[in-house]
Amino acid sequence: MTRLSVNINKFATLRNARGGNIPDILKVAKDCERFGAEGITVHPRPDQRHIRYQDVIDLKQVVTTEFNIEGYPSADFLALVLKVKPDQCTLVSDPPGVLTSSTGWDTITHQAFLKEIINRLSKAGIRISIFLNPETSMVISAKNCGADRIELYTGPYALAYEQAKTKPQNYKLYNAYKDTANEALKHGLGLNAGHDLNLDNLKYFKLHIPLLKEVSIGHALVCDSIYYGLENAIQMYKRLLKDNVDED
Repeated sequence: MTRLSVNINKFATLRNARGGNIPDILKVAKDCERFGAEGITVHPRPDQRHIRYQDVIDLKQVVTTEFNIEGYPSADFLALVLKVKPDQCTLVSDPPGVLTSSTGWDTITHQAFLKEIINRLSKAGIRISIFLNPETSMVISAKNCGADRIELYTGPYALAYEQAKTKPQNYKLYNAYKDTANEALKHGLGLNAGHDLNLDNLKYFKLHIPLLKEVSIGHALVCDSIYYGLENAIQMYKRLLKDNVDED
């Protein structure tokens, strides 16, 4: 069964909007685990507009499932990751000032850069995942960099899924994800996925890429929890990730 890692960044955004400590990020993480999440993901950014560096340090003491820290490998980010030593570090290519991640790595152009960083993190016993577009040509370079997994950037998938309701030709994009997933598996890389996955599009993605090890979901799950409650929302996502889920 594919693991659900809950990205708790948006809870921190809500806390920071008012100041103080409501909601309590440590309690949120523990509650997510208690409600069934198999991992906690955070993406600390340089401006600390949601998850702060101190949050990451504090979360390490309370997270009992898999702790995943994602971000661009700046000097400050790497120092934080090496201090905390999470179970997994997901390297994303977005520069510091962007609103949200919008593309995967060009692992050919940046191979030397990534290889040096991954070597440092791997020596600390951290599993490494690289954020990747659905491009088979980038997979072997990700392997050569020393990555353990790739995280399929599912932003384009989510957009195409929505558009395919009126433009069926957009379903062709799914083949690129399947091909990239198969290429990764061929080279011994584990498969993660994340970005804009939600209750509407997750089921189809899981059905067609069944060997996913983990999905990271934050924004949509937090929004759903407003209507359904956090525990119900987590369970709804977990049901969609079961290996025996049927297609309608």
